[in-house]
Amino acid sequence: MAGGTSTARREGVGEHPPAVGGAPAAADVFQVEEHGIDPIPDAERHGGARDLFWLWFGSNLTFTYVINGALAVSSGLSFWQAVLVVVAGGLTFLAISAAGLSGVRTGTATLVISRAAFGVRGNWPAGLLNWIVSIGYTIVNTVVGALALAACCASLGWHGNAARAVALLLTLLLTFVVALWGHATVQWAERWMAYVLAIGFAALLVFLLPGTDTSAPSLPGGATGWSLAFVVTLAGPFSYVPMPADYTRYLPRTTTLRSLTLNGAAGGFVSSVVLGIAGAAAATQADLGDAVAGTQKLLPVWFQPVFLVLVLGGSVTNSIITLYSSSLNLQVLGIPWSRAKAILISAAVTALGSLAALFVLDFTESLLSFLSLLVIVFAPWGGVFLADMLLRRCHYDSDALHGGRDGTYWYRAGWHAPGIVALLGGMTFAALTCDSALWTGPWVAPLGGMDLTALGAPVSGLLYWALARRTTKPYRKQA
Repeated sequence: MAGGTSTARREGVGEHPPAVGGAPAAADVFQVEEHGIDPIPDAERHGGARDLFWLWFGSNLTFTYVINGALAVSSGLSFWQAVLVVVAGGLTFLAISAAGLSGVRTGTATLVISRAAFGVRGNWPAGLLNWIVSIGYTIVNTVVGALALAACCASLGWHGNAARAVALLLTLLLTFVVALWGHATVQWAERWMAYVLAIGFAALLVFLLPGTDTSAPSLPGGATGWSLAFVVTLAGPFSYVPMPADYTRYLPRTTTLRSLTLNGAAGGFVSSVVLGIAGAAAATQADLGDAVAGTQKLLPVWFQPVFLVLVLGGSVTNSIITLYSSSLNLQVLGIPWSRAKAILISAAVTALGSLAALFVLDFTESLLSFLSLLVIVFAPWGGVFLADMLLRRCHYDSDALHGGRDGTYWYRAGWHAPGIVALLGGMTFAALTCDSALWTGPWVAPLGGMDLTALGAPVSGLLYWALARRTTKPYRKQA
């Protein structure tokens, strides 16, 4: 596409050698990806919907879901109630995976496509907030992995801050190198790491389930405990809303909505639910204030080093995709660098944040507060993006997404009023109903202590539909 090529140059992306006949990208593994947010030409499309299963399955084999399941129990729920919450959270991957159709249709990243909902300029502040979200989750998983590696060092007799610092450095390097290489290497790494991690985490579940106290009644907490558990559990899947097109933009245009939805959702559902159940089971048997150490004590001695390696590997698989997407995000924000160079900024911020979380803050408390607050941002954003996608039926003017002032999505002065108003409306609702250690909204007390921040998504989505349904239509290319 001629328009896409000129736009690619404007957005800081270099020339790209054509693929031969759209062949799979196996030869591109361990090669630095040259594409960024520029549209992927049809000749370079490859792969199939089954690749999405391994991407979402592998990237969600992370110990964060074990922590989420444990937090559901610690918030007052019984084991079976926590399982119900975990399953509900896993089902949200249906929406996340379906959103990937926008990448198939346009060949570009999610946060480029969201220009249609917010306008080219209006997309910038939302893009910045979502970059912060992706970096935040990268920090969370990096710290979890570093703590696991530090525990391995401790078992060998190396204790102290020096061991933690080395563990953090190694964890960052494992994540950075794969994300730097790019799309083909990310998919390859997620698949092969998933094979190993799946076996290990299956063994973890086998060790934890027999000791589960399934008869324990829920603790006093009522609606407050339920709402907190739902917010924490939904935070993980919903944080992916700004990412699915990043990993479907290389798929052939013939990829169907049904195939990509079922494959991607199955991958995310299985891994997140199994690990969430493992966390809930562990929380009925021990105090998981320190989730890694608490879970480790419940395992056979011989399996404990394996468990720590699993935690490290799961943290790396998740951090890889969030760090990779953050580099595309920076290009959307206007960083005039290639994707490979832009990732250096995200890596540096991740390193600084991880240092603070590892050596300054109380990590478990910080994690809960972080997840609770972030829903205020990405739930409403996701509601607007998904509503816009449904109104357009995933048909966009691909050239206009990169067209700046000359494009259809410039709207008035670069801002799309319905998207901005709906986003602010959803964020306001979420902030008013948020119950976090860092912020408690004024509506929490009248609601009996319930945290309804996750409902910011349907609030913003419905508001956008009401404001934009008459003007927002699917794009039809003129002959």
